[in-house]
Amino acid sequence: MRPSPDGVRLVVDGRALVVLEGSSVAAAIAAAGGGFRRSCSGQPRAPVCGIGVCFECRVEIDGRPQQRACMIRAREGMEVVTDG
Repeated sequence: MRPSPDGVRLVVDGRALVVLEGSSVAAAIAAAGGGFRRSCSGQPRAPVCGIGVCFECRVEIDGRPQQRACMIRAREGMEVVTDG
């Protein structure tokens, strides 16, 4: 993917979107209207702290599981998979 003049292009759960440069992956997921993951009992989870302490925003990024979405900046061409 070539850089977009409108922002950073990435794919979240198969859905292509553009977010502002500097946005976190958590912000991109929120913009896409998606969830993050589900607890063992099936309850939806989402970022709580926003600073990487709570681990509630874990997603798979470019094939690497258990990445904290609030701590990683969206990059051009990034592929994100949630469990939401």
